[in-house]
Amino acid sequence: MAVWRGMSASDIEGLVRVADEIHPNLLEGDHVFAERAKLFPDGCLVLVEGDDDQICGYAVSHPIRHRQLPALDSLLGDIAPDATQYYIHDVAVVPRLRGRGLATEGVHRLLALAHRYPTTCLVSVYGTAPFWRRFGFVPEPVDAGLAEKLRSYGDDATYLSRQNCQDESRA
Repeated sequence: MAVWRGMSASDIEGLVRVADEIHPNLLEGDHVFAERAKLFPDGCLVLVEGDDDQICGYAVSHPIRHRQLPALDSLLGDIAPDATQYYIHDVAVVPRLRGRGLATEGVHRLLALAHRYPTTCLVSVYGTAPFWRRFGFVPEPVDAGLAEKLRSYGDDATYLSRQNCQDESRA
């Protein structure tokens, strides 16, 4: 049985293995995940399975200033004290566990944190916009600065956002 739990520093190596498997063309260094876990541990989860807690997925998120998402494989430095938007960096589940509702469960856990902010945003890759639409995410127009950051996420990257509300049970 696979379950979500908080990420620890010792999980980074396994998380990077999963990230490299799922995103072979969107590689990020372990330093990125380690920094996110240090800066905003509440928004960093791993999906583990078995007695040895084998990492088979992860969810990484954190607050940002409105529409100021980080470029791929870049460090944040800190979480802005005046952050006004929640950012879902990634939710990933290994292929053999897909179709069991595990990604949905991870997203719900992140959205439970996001309700503190008026909106949540993310970058959809690999044609996943229909998945995110189920949670109220819709495409938004992007300016030149945001378009430049999106290029680091690949040709099919789409900026999505949603209005947050107190009741996340409807997604």
